[in-house]
Amino acid sequence: MSQSNSKADNAIAEKDVAKASKLNVRGRRWRLLLMGFLTIVSTALTGYSMFEIFRPNRFTELEMVQLGLAMVLFLWLTWSFWTSVIGFLLKLFHIDPISLRRELPTADVNTPITQRHAIVMPVYNEDTDRIIVGFEACVNAILNTEYADNYDFYMLSDTQDEAKAEAELRAWKRLVDRLGEHGDKVFYRRREDNWGRKVGNIHDFCVRWGGQYESMLVLDADSVMSAHRVLDMTRRIEANPEAALIQTIPMPVRQDTFFGRFVQFAAHLYSPMLATGLSFWQTDSANYWGHNAIIRVKPFMQHCGLPTLEGRAPFGGDILSHDFVEAALLRRAGWECYLITDTDGSYEEVPGNMVDYAIRDRRWVQGNIQHLGLLRTNGLKTTNRLHFGFGAFAYMSSLLLFMMLMAGTADALVKALVDPVYFTSDHQLFPDWQIAREGLMIATLWGTIALLFAPKALGLILALIQRRKDFGGAFKLIFGGLVELFMAVLIAPMMMFYHSYFVISVLIGHQVKWEAQTREGRMVPWKVAMSKAATMTVLALIWGGATFYYTPSLFLWLLPVLTGMVFAAPIIRLTSSPGFGRACRKAGVFVIQEELREAPVLVEVREHMATFNLSELEGYAPEQPGLPEDVPHSMVVQDLSAPPLPKRADEVALNAASELNTNDRNAA
Repeated sequence: MSQSNSKADNAIAEKDVAKASKLNVRGRRWRLLLMGFLTIVSTALTGYSMFEIFRPNRFTELEMVQLGLAMVLFLWLTWSFWTSVIGFLLKLFHIDPISLRRELPTADVNTPITQRHAIVMPVYNEDTDRIIVGFEACVNAILNTEYADNYDFYMLSDTQDEAKAEAELRAWKRLVDRLGEHGDKVFYRRREDNWGRKVGNIHDFCVRWGGQYESMLVLDADSVMSAHRVLDMTRRIEANPEAALIQTIPMPVRQDTFFGRFVQFAAHLYSPMLATGLSFWQTDSANYWGHNAIIRVKPFMQHCGLPTLEGRAPFGGDILSHDFVEAALLRRAGWECYLITDTDGSYEEVPGNMVDYAIRDRRWVQGNIQHLGLLRTNGLKTTNRLHFGFGAFAYMSSLLLFMMLMAGTADALVKALVDPVYFTSDHQLFPDWQIAREGLMIATLWGTIALLFAPKALGLILALIQRRKDFGGAFKLIFGGLVELFMAVLIAPMMMFYHSYFVISVLIGHQVKWEAQTREGRMVPWKVAMSKAATMTVLALIWGGATFYYTPSLFLWLLPVLTGMVFAAPIIRLTSSPGFGRACRKAGVFVIQEELREAPVLVEVREHMATFNLSELEGYAPEQPGLPEDVPHSMVVQDLSAPPLPKRADEVALNAASELNTNDRNAA
């Protein structure tokens, strides 16, 4: 009897493993309807309460502006709120967001990998030591598995700095020597003409060598991935022939500065819950974040050739935030795109101070606003249109919030400076007294606070229940959560100011250079901190002084906003301190799992970075390494105004479309 039960259990386990490898969506159609219903109802209730607060005292133009801006902001806020609530519930009850079944184990580690795959890392003017060390760690992780022969590794350099390019060649020769017999598995290619930036870089790889591989796993210059995660993604792409893209959640690691550790801790605390909610409503129309994702090469080549958009910036020219668009083009052609919410084994690094963080955001602002011009793309799925809209609104919401605060301040100052009119008619018997709906005002205030901070509370509660050991225990988790909340409130007004400035800059046509970002943490000099904060601080002092003098009650309400802006320079300076960050780590503040139980691939990066010396590269000749023989394939530039090519277009159709696009470009 027990033997038969054991066989039955094994059969169920094997069935569960097979299910885990397959990505099956249930209830695709009603999920967006549910999210829309929850969002519209929540926004309508909030809008009605604000309308009732303003209505008894006759609407002023400034109050109408506040109400209109608030309604738009609440649409965004309530959608994010319900995403986090759904993510919390699914995580709490261990429900898979894609299939809506009980969470199953990951793909069977005994399932063989049968096809060939490429791991590619595009780089551009990066620090040589970091890209080589990270790349080598990823290579070694795979070479130490039984599937090493199924992978080739490419570093695709677009570096234009000649000194860095020479250092890359020397470091590459050293890497090949270190790999020994496995040196023929790694390839380095540098483009002297980096047309199309990263898009052109990946395009060049695809048309020359992409046809040899079933998929490519795209890394960023600061990406690190474990063998377990790479093999799991590979098994998933092989087990799901209708899937063209599987995106992981890149988790920040290796941060020393206080700001970097704050961002890193917040990502580890909230990302699993938020990504689960996100995966719930986007189902098989997931977004692509540009790295730490595996992409089926043939569909990518057929449907992701990006055109140059007509017109001037910000909506014309090269497509900057290309990743969102590539996912949308795959989906409109009928391919499936998924977000995997497991967070282990997929890592990245983030800017270690607010200045570098804002510089990175400036690039993303322009790219994401450009997506608004792509909303009319022929055949685009509703979910991808939402991705485009939300991506742009993530930054434009700062400008709308700033405008709403300014309108509220102007309204309060007008009421403080102008005597109220109690009799608006010559024959009026009774005065029009100002009516304060205090109960409704308090309810609206607390409702807004709940929408803002409930996701953080839910993330903290979920971590306390399921992952407190990953953060050093309950006490360190709670304390770190409270410090993170304080820092988020302090920094939010500063980011509101920067994003507002960036959005205005983009809308009036100012261009931005997409340069390599600073990867390693650095202490921001006082001079830089003060120059980056000067305008913000002066504005906050004028704003605070006027409200303090004329409307002290409004000043108290604005104090959380004004504090961060007034003290922006010291905040930028002190939070960029690596010493402060390391002291916090020693005290257990912002501790994460990867610091308590460091993954082997991260151990290799840390140890190799500590011993890597650029001067040692002088002994290696800067020789151009050999490359595989080109096997040319067509990558079709898409016509966004026309229907997409068939999902699996034959080679004749692809060549014809590619030739037509080439002729059109030559004629232009």
